[in-house]
Amino acid sequence: MRHYPEQLELIPKQKITAKLRVPGSKSLTNRALVIAALAKGESVLRGALIAEDSEVMVGALKRLGIPVSVTGTTFTVLGQGGRIPVTEAALDLHLSGTSIRFLTAMVALGQGRYRLDGNARMRQRPIRDLLSALAPLGVKTGTLQETGCPPVLVEAQGIKGGSTEIAGDRSSQYLSALLLAAPYAQTPVTIAVKGELQSKPFIDMTLTLMQDFGVLVERDGYHSFSVEPASYQARDYQIEGDAMAAGYFWAAAAISGGTILVENVGSASFQGDKRLADVLVQMGCSVRWTAKSCELSAPADAVLRGGSFDLNDMPDQAQTLAVVALFAASPVRIENVWNMRIKETDRLTAVATELRKFGAKVEEGHDYLLIHPLKQPPTAPVLVDTYGDHRMAMAFALAGLRLPNVIIKDPACVAKTFPEFFERLAAL
Repeated sequence: MRHYPEQLELIPKQKITAKLRVPGSKSLTNRALVIAALAKGESVLRGALIAEDSEVMVGALKRLGIPVSVTGTTFTVLGQGGRIPVTEAALDLHLSGTSIRFLTAMVALGQGRYRLDGNARMRQRPIRDLLSALAPLGVKTGTLQETGCPPVLVEAQGIKGGSTEIAGDRSSQYLSALLLAAPYAQTPVTIAVKGELQSKPFIDMTLTLMQDFGVLVERDGYHSFSVEPASYQARDYQIEGDAMAAGYFWAAAAISGGTILVENVGSASFQGDKRLADVLVQMGCSVRWTAKSCELSAPADAVLRGGSFDLNDMPDQAQTLAVVALFAASPVRIENVWNMRIKETDRLTAVATELRKFGAKVEEGHDYLLIHPLKQPPTAPVLVDTYGDHRMAMAFALAGLRLPNVIIKDPACVAKTFPEFFERLAAL
């Protein structure tokens, strides 16, 4: 376990030139763990993320009676063929949104009583939409809070199947949770999406991973999905590098005037977050893709252009782009990202608050941020609050590549998805 001080001061760097590999994708790792646990037989997941979010998922699967062993970045999972071995469990999912949402649907396949909970912030994150969608499929659930947030109770007797609907305007993870468990329902499952679906590439990721493990889903765009009873096939699977993590380093190149080559995220990746590289190209950067890598260079004239960018398909990259916006030549508008408000913190308000500490003019709307370029560096040290949010810490660390006296509070919160982040940043 890495030990960070309570506060960490960043050292400015110019024209960073480096090549690196990023950790395995969190989103792929946790989806693959659920699928491997439901498959029958032994699956080997290579290049997986080793961080708090994946450790929380592994620990929960073990408490459900599903054997998982970890050797370096390789997980070996002995799947139970859709069966949940234990009839009662209390799962502490900390602040892992993927874990609590995916496992709520997964434990519904069991026979027994399951309680899913997390930390104080998790108890503020909504999950009622998922529970409402499980009810028509024959699943009895409830929350211990009137707010519709965890703790969650699942009185499981399997998933009967049938038709249901899920709201699309909050989190795509609800739909992914239903899809991952649906093959083991007793009868076919049809899911209709109400409203505009958020973060669509994550649904494509879920469906691709399901197909890689042998289950096909019939779909009508992003409006409805039909899943026949089926079984995942255990297999050996390579996890891609994390495109979110790659984004921090591409942004580091853009901000510092340098070049960063990420060796394990390329054009063949099906992670939507890789599109941040294309956004940076629109701002004046240049990029060279191969199937497995991406090299991004800052603008030749050292001028980052502003503009308006719809990040609905990759809202987790909004914090990174917001920090890049400090150094643009004209304002940057980040829009259609309402669901940032129900992440690890209210990220829209948190980002606006911290950017203003640098002296930036920021307009915050219901689903957007408008960030004006920083006119002059701050004259006093800037102490950045991270709100216990790993992505706040990593995104705002980038400001310290250009500006002196940037101090990150609670840097240890990066353990959630990228424990060695600050070491890797310092080594550039």
